[in-house]
Amino acid sequence: MTVLAMDTSAKAASVCLAEEDKIIGEFFINTGLTHSQTLMPMAEQLCKNAGVPLDNIDAVAVNAGPGSFTGVRIGVAAAKGLAFAHDLPCVAVSTLESMAYNMLGCDGVVCALMDARCGQVYNALFRVTGNRIERLCDDRAIALSELQKELQGCTERVVFVGDGAAISFKSAADLPACVRLAPMNKVNQTAASVALAAFERLKAGDTCTPAELMPVYLRLPQAQRELNKRMGVQP
Repeated sequence: MTVLAMDTSAKAASVCLAEEDKIIGEFFINTGLTHSQTLMPMAEQLCKNAGVPLDNIDAVAVNAGPGSFTGVRIGVAAAKGLAFAHDLPCVAVSTLESMAYNMLGCDGVVCALMDARCGQVYNALFRVTGNRIERLCDDRAIALSELQKELQGCTERVVFVGDGAAISFKSAADLPACVRLAPMNKVNQTAASVALAAFERLKAGDTCTPAELMPVYLRLPQAQRELNKRMGVQP
């Protein structure tokens, strides 16, 4: 089974072609260009270079959120379009869950982090044991100070992963000595990890149609929050 996986949930963008037992190829770019400029050209060039026509792909996987509102929409829209055009199933992957797959083989707790602004982070915790991922909490938007309190009692190794990992690691005070920042080559969410997470969902039959694939947001967009505030609407 061959999967085309995509991630546009933050500043970086990536696409990956993968089979269950190997990564065929991956393109990753972190230049600040808009994802609408980079995503589809990367996908087309990757398939061309790998000699894998889109008609030979079995499923399209994407980080469906949380993340940048615009970025997530672009990735989901691209996945929907490709899947619809080629009559393929879609696999919606949690951005935070995909980050845990960066650390396969590195036993410990993965603290997946994205900067949600306003003193909050998008976060979830996972335990990695060999090649097994165990979710420890739901995806959530949480104040960094609250997350710091949760981690105070940790004694096993905790690794911060994600585009919000570095700023969270630097901003949080008095973290336990067991907390570490993932190395540069593992810290960002990538399409290869989306593919790994997608294969687990495919084994469980957890797919959806292009029409059913939707972005997953943990908060309202900033513009909507500001409008609600002006109108006195309670969150």
